[in-house]
Amino acid sequence: MAITNKNSNKLTNLELSIQISLSGLSFCTLNRNSNTITFLKEIDFDKRLNPLEVLDVLKEQFSTEDELNNNFEKVCIIHDNDLSALVPSPLFNEDNLADYLKFNSKILKSDFITYDSIPINDSVNVYVPYININNFIYDKFGAFTFKHVSTILIETILQTEKNADTAKVYVNVNNSHFEIIAIEHAKLLLYNTFQYNTKEDFIYYILFALEQLNLNPETLDLLFIGDIEKDNSLYKIAYKYIRNISFGARQDSYEYLPESKSKHSNYTLIKSF
Repeated sequence: MAITNKNSNKLTNLELSIQISLSGLSFCTLNRNSNTITFLKEIDFDKRLNPLEVLDVLKEQFSTEDELNNNFEKVCIIHDNDLSALVPSPLFNEDNLADYLKFNSKILKSDFITYDSIPINDSVNVYVPYININNFIYDKFGAFTFKHVSTILIETILQTEKNADTAKVYVNVNNSHFEIIAIEHAKLLLYNTFQYNTKEDFIYYILFALEQLNLNPETLDLLFIGDIEKDNSLYKIAYKYIRNISFGARQDSYEYLPESKSKHSNYTLIKSF
């Protein structure tokens, strides 16, 4: 989804991507001319905030972080929440957006609902963006693009695994929630998101999803992306129950001025470019 207006900032070679969730913010800038990631910053909240509180933190970052006040050729906002639903394209009707969400998400009559098309999966991703964030970005930059985090995950992973002939499960880890994407024979089996407080919550949801999909933890490949490393308690407990664990990779060709934590960190943020 893109929002445009008749005003345009002075064109530069810089692009900005911001990931918004109730548990944190992430920022990234890309210099297209040099193919270089020039700025990376993550902010994890001590507790889940509401959208108004998140906006306050975002405004503070723009008032104190010089790197966010450049002229950007493109701006992308990634909405990271559990207010989304995938709909097969042949069944999609733009007049029924609320109906697709109301059975598995708590939505209000006042919520703005939109959608992303996912051609690689012949589906439509219906979701509720943080409209107060969109309004702020529009006022600041004018033209910008926004997507749901699951759109980026599904598009990217299906493209990466387009020749896969075995079951694979990707788990994108954040500090208080994670997304799970299961594929088999390059087809999407499941996308879902879960909140967790403990490592026991974390492994329970993963094993439950595998059970529901009839996937064997002894034979499937599970790939971690996002905010997780081998010394993390989440990795260690998963390794107790699942035989084949590895890390995914962004598979990008960017140079990095600020060194990236790993080749699988900030996966959706960097893949949004």
